[in-house]
Amino acid sequence: MEQTEKMPPAAGQGGIHHHDEGSWIEKVFKLREHNTTFRTEVVAGLTTFLTMAYIIFVNPSILSAAGMPKDAVFVATCLIAALGTGIMALYANYPIALAPGMGLNAYFAFVVVGHMGFTWQAALGAVFVSGCLFLVVTVTGLRELIVNGIPHSMRISITVGIGMFLALIALKSAGIVAASPATFVTLGDLHTAPVVLSSIGFLMIVALDKLKVPGAILIGILAVTVLSFFFGGNQFHGVVSTPPSIAPTFLQLDIMGALKGGILNVILVFFLVELFDATGTLMGVAKRAGLLTEGKMHRLNKALLADSGAIFAGSMLGTSSTTAYVESAAGVQAGGRTGLTALTVAVLFLACLVISPLAGSVPAYATAPALLFVACLMLRELTELDWDESTEVIPAVVTALVMPFTYSIANGLAFGFISYAAVKLLTGRVRDVHAMVWIIAAVFLFKFVYIGG
Repeated sequence: MEQTEKMPPAAGQGGIHHHDEGSWIEKVFKLREHNTTFRTEVVAGLTTFLTMAYIIFVNPSILSAAGMPKDAVFVATCLIAALGTGIMALYANYPIALAPGMGLNAYFAFVVVGHMGFTWQAALGAVFVSGCLFLVVTVTGLRELIVNGIPHSMRISITVGIGMFLALIALKSAGIVAASPATFVTLGDLHTAPVVLSSIGFLMIVALDKLKVPGAILIGILAVTVLSFFFGGNQFHGVVSTPPSIAPTFLQLDIMGALKGGILNVILVFFLVELFDATGTLMGVAKRAGLLTEGKMHRLNKALLADSGAIFAGSMLGTSSTTAYVESAAGVQAGGRTGLTALTVAVLFLACLVISPLAGSVPAYATAPALLFVACLMLRELTELDWDESTEVIPAVVTALVMPFTYSIANGLAFGFISYAAVKLLTGRVRDVHAMVWIIAAVFLFKFVYIGG
């Protein structure tokens, strides 16, 4: 049985100053119970938002490659991120933010629409159907059953793998890691402003966190953003602008086109990636926040419902699958423990509808140090593995390594579960394996054999 993880102290809690006990905020979010404060939660929310705000610009630019109207997708992205994260905040009370997922939007635009030749309306229909499936497995409790069947070593590997995945995203955003045809990845140009500024930001965050300065991560992000105006050629485009219309994508999904067009394997891919990406992220971030008790998340089903409801709603607004964001780990590190962190993120996403110029002025290399810092801390989970038990360690390490190297949390889980089941089978340890592990491994194996990666 897993030990209950001690909760790291929330940032800025030298003398804890709780919100008024009788207030609405205290009743809804239970700040006292979670040993946190109003200020800490808001700072954590701002931190999470800044690390994931890139999605409001990246998502429209990717989906526009599928022929979708860019401005309408921008509005849909802001709305669904606010709606999904708001439900996570008020219903599940978790410090986890939701937004359209990276990777799935690229699969949507470049594979389903670009390569397979489906209309973006039919692709949205496929997202809708996968959201319905998702709701069914969540409501019936099947998804929780799946989650609770994940072995302890695999839970650790999910957290570590997400940490390594975050590290790769951070190093790429900072310009320290670059693509190379000869060696896949190589060292970027170290003489550029992004590399220098993000390195300064990273060292600043590490030092401030060690000195227990409240809001260390946020200070680091804002400091690099300010420096980028002077040394990085960053442009200030003002603060406020009128939001564009959502009409071109609103309720434009083609469900019949999705069902009759031989798009079943697309729906399956959406479903599997959503299931394991989101579940893996929820588990990883919750563990980091000390919200896992005996290896289980209380209120897990509520968090899963928030997540599946957002996919469903997102397809109607006009965006690809919504998922829990790994960047939520940055807010957790900043002290976020309750839904108030998520509510702050939701409000900021709504505000983005009018302050898009301001939100757009935080460059990717300003949030990269925050993600790298969080990634470093997430790797400490490796110490919890029983390194003398190779049938547990090897699949866990495979999971953690495949996530960054294939740029997919779901692929890491697939390789992990298949190798876990295979190693246990070959060493005569079949009885040690939860029935759910065999089912998950079989589903992933089927996917790889018949559908491909």
